[in-house]
Amino acid sequence: MAAAQFIQQLFQRNWKTHQTFPDKQLAESFIDDLFNFLFGSYEKKFNSAEKLAVEYAELRHTFSAILFELIKDETIVKEHTASFFDKLSAIYEALLKDAQAVLEFDPAAQSIEEVLVAYPGFYATAIYRLSNQLYRQQIKTLPRLFAEYAHSKTGIDIHPGATIGGSFAIDHGTGIVIGETAIIGERVKIYQGVTLGALNVAKELASTKRHPTIDDDVIIYSGATILGGETVIGAGSIIGGNIWLTHSVAPNSVVYHKSEIKIKDKDPFPEPLNFVI
Repeated sequence: MAAAQFIQQLFQRNWKTHQTFPDKQLAESFIDDLFNFLFGSYEKKFNSAEKLAVEYAELRHTFSAILFELIKDETIVKEHTASFFDKLSAIYEALLKDAQAVLEFDPAAQSIEEVLVAYPGFYATAIYRLSNQLYRQQIKTLPRLFAEYAHSKTGIDIHPGATIGGSFAIDHGTGIVIGETAIIGERVKIYQGVTLGALNVAKELASTKRHPTIDDDVIIYSGATILGGETVIGAGSIIGGNIWLTHSVAPNSVVYHKSEIKIKDKDPFPEPLNFVI
């Protein structure tokens, strides 16, 4: 294909396609600005509530501009903007409870301020809760863009469609995957590398519940994989590290993997070591 023909093909396809996409860089900048507005230090930035109100108005304006690229209807954009910012105070209060849960759960956490500014799990949770509100408003693309931005920064992949209860605590967090139809109860704690995934990824099952339900007060340790829309982890259970679960467990269960480790003197070593790297 000649270069001129290829360029024309790209122009025709991408010009049409990108009319329904938000500005990615602007969206990422907005969600970081919103996070900092909620949890960043105001010292040397805002010295009065009036100046904070100006920042709030600018955030609303930026959000409306991003949304207009998706919806192209000023009236609907205004309605969605009002709905989202009306929920902001409730989301903020929920996130403070999440941060408090992390502080109480993690002995390495020294203060609530440390959790707010330094913990990737809290950042991922914050972006999830903001994105989930947009998902509930049935706004397309934008909540996924926010979620994937948080994923790229933290290594934590939470679909905005997931349902997560209050006082949610993530420890470390790298490699966590929480699917779209997962349901997580109150006071759940999750370590790094946990997957709450689907047993079957067939496209025709997209509208069904594909991901597990985690009831209240469950702890899931690192590397655990829990799959399936009918899988329910009962309240108060502890799921040990490196567990693979595709079936439900009763409340107050302890599920663990028993491994055997042998240590021998290497000289003389009675067993051949045949392996290829």
